Amino acid sequence: MLAKINSFGLDGIKGYGVTVEIDIGMGLPSVDVVGLPDAAVKESKERVRSAIRNSGYIFSPKKITINLSPADTKKTGAMYDLPIALGMLYATEQFACANLNEYGILGELSLDGKIKPIRGILPSIITALDLGFKKIIIPKANVNEASYIDGIDVYAFDTLREVVSFLGCPELYEPYPKLNINEVREESKYSEDFSLVKGQYVAKRAMEIAAAGGHNILMIGPPGGGKTMLARCLPTILPDMTVAEALETTKIHSVAGLIDETKGIIFNRPFRAPHHTGSKIALTGGGASARPGEISLAHNGVLFMDELLEYPRDTLEILRQPLEDNVVTIARAQRTVEYPANFMLVASMNPCPCGNFGSKTHECTCTPAQINKYMSKLSGPLMDRIDIHIEVDNVTYSDLSSKESGESSAEIKKRVDYARHIQLKRFENSGIYSNARMNNQMVAEFCKIDSESERLLKMSFEKLGLSARAYNRILKVARTIADLDGGGDISARHITEAIGYRSLDRRIR
Repeated sequence: MLAKINSFGLDGIKGYGVTVEIDIGMGLPSVDVVGLPDAAVKESKERVRSAIRNSGYIFSPKKITINLSPADTKKTGAMYDLPIALGMLYATEQFACANLNEYGILGELSLDGKIKPIRGILPSIITALDLGFKKIIIPKANVNEASYIDGIDVYAFDTLREVVSFLGCPELYEPYPKLNINEVREESKYSEDFSLVKGQYVAKRAMEIAAAGGHNILMIGPPGGGKTMLARCLPTILPDMTVAEALETTKIHSVAGLIDETKGIIFNRPFRAPHHTGSKIALTGGGASARPGEISLAHNGVLFMDELLEYPRDTLEILRQPLEDNVVTIARAQRTVEYPANFMLVASMNPCPCGNFGSKTHECTCTPAQINKYMSKLSGPLMDRIDIHIEVDNVTYSDLSSKESGESSAEIKKRVDYARHIQLKRFENSGIYSNARMNNQMVAEFCKIDSESERLLKMSFEKLGLSARAYNRILKVARTIADLDGGGDISARHITEAIGYRSLDRRIR
């Protein structure tokens, strides 16, 4: 007898339909899996065999052929265990279901018949909805992640026997209730706050500008100055994630298996801080299953790269394309996957090997040759993609001992939200949401400057030897500063401040 079960596969964060076909016929007892399965899928026959027997059912001692259609697409993971087991039981008439083809089914089986959680539930359910399915069966541990999508009934179970019982009498069961996405938004909290940052008034101003315009930022200063804490505070002043951003971010983390099962969705903007000893694959993503890396896990959030010059240069150069295109492409022998990578890059570095060059409180022991060699690790093209460079010196004792709290993240966020609101109206229906993402045509339209500003910009361009890309970055930052002032025309004061955030170009080059 032939059985067909509807399931789904993943290509990056995009899903596609998979039909699990089970044919039980005459011949020597065997189980063959075809349809480009990976090792995990091939091994499913052993998990399914034990799960069926330990659940009290009979595993057919006949020739069993399992086909995963479409046959020319690579199938990965253990998510096909449950549909394969149900197909075998249905084909051997161990349960009956009049409307089996109405369900999409996903789940990994343990040897005792329990259903284990799987990665990629959210993109799979969205795919099911797009393909016209109104009902889906998933592991119970994944139910919170699945319950934010309207338009599809979610049925979640712990064991294979529960699923068989449900399919035999579905009218006795109710789908899981939908969760309120706004309640999760209200529960989203950050552990850091700018009120806890002592001193560093210039750096905090730069962080505010970066958040208001979505600009990449580099902090340069000696160890212990508070660069890491400033970076960790940045997500607290970024605009709240929209529902669309939350779902897209959750998709990526779901595919990577990093979802908190108790919440099922991500509403705090991600903050990823990969270590400088990590590999290029850890940063970009990859491996046999082309999983997302740190660049994609920071999508809609912050990618913090501490001690930037400790990373190998070829690793740093990987950032150039994602910073321009907001996507990262992973090409492997059998598949090519594209993940979104729209993040704010926040980097920190020492100004020299000893870390004290330019410090007001400590003496630098490095020679000019050592400093030049150290700074040469950072290429000009990568620097051109970082809008703001800010020097962060050590905090004074008077700042540290002060009992006064600094301005809170909530107060700074109000100004950031106002500036972003101006930008949303400016770029309405263009697909652009912040000044940092303006193209050249938009820069020409929205970053017009007067003669005094033009004179200042020309002088700085000639003295610092700026590139055309850096020229545009200054105009974008000036546009953001003007937005924080109310959204009027760019003035010479805005240009002067924006130029101040490119003061390291000469030294780094």
